[in-house]
Amino acid sequence: MSRIGNNPITIPDGVTVDIKGDIVTVKGKLGELTQQFSEIGITMKDGVITLTRPSETKNHKAKHGLYRSLLFNMIEGVAKGWTKELELVGVGYRASNQGQILDLAIGYSHTVVMSIAPEVKIETISAKGKNPIVKLTSFDKQLVGQVAAKIRSMCKPEPYKGKGIKFVGEELRRKAGKTA
Repeated sequence: MSRIGNNPITIPDGVTVDIKGDIVTVKGKLGELTQQFSEIGITMKDGVITLTRPSETKNHKAKHGLYRSLLFNMIEGVAKGWTKELELVGVGYRASNQGQILDLAIGYSHTVVMSIAPEVKIETISAKGKNPIVKLTSFDKQLVGQVAAKIRSMCKPEPYKGKGIKFVGEELRRKAGKTA
C-alpha cells in the first residue's frame, strides 16, 4: 500500500505557498500555479507542508496521495521547472520552431504546424547525423505532459522500424517482421 500522502513536503527558498480555504497558490521565480483541493486537510508549519485525511475510506486515501503529488509537483515546478524531450526517428523527419509555432516534417505530404501554449518554452535541436529533438520546458508539469503527448500523437512510433515521435529514453516494443 502506498504511503505517498503521509510524506511531508519541504518548501525550498524563493517559493511562497498561500493556503486560503480549499485553494492553494504557489509562487516562485518561474511562475504561479493555483489548485483547488477538497476533503483533505492541508497545514503549513515552519516551511513544511503536511496533508491529512479525515477518514480511512478508499476515496480519502486516493485523494490523499493524489493531492500530495499535485502539491509537490507545483512546488518543484515553480522552483526548478519541468522538461520533456521528444525525438523524431525516421528518414527526412525534421522539426523547427518560430517562437511558439512548431513545424514538423514527419512523413506526410505537408508539414504539420502546431501552436504551443505560451507557458511552455519550446526548443528544437538538430545535429548532423542525429535525430532531431524537440525540448519542452515549463513550470506546469501537467501542461508539459499534455503538450508532449499531443506532439507524440501526431506520429506514434511503429513497432517494426521504430519510426515516429518518441520520448528520449523511451524503450519501444519491437516486432520481428517477416521471415524468409
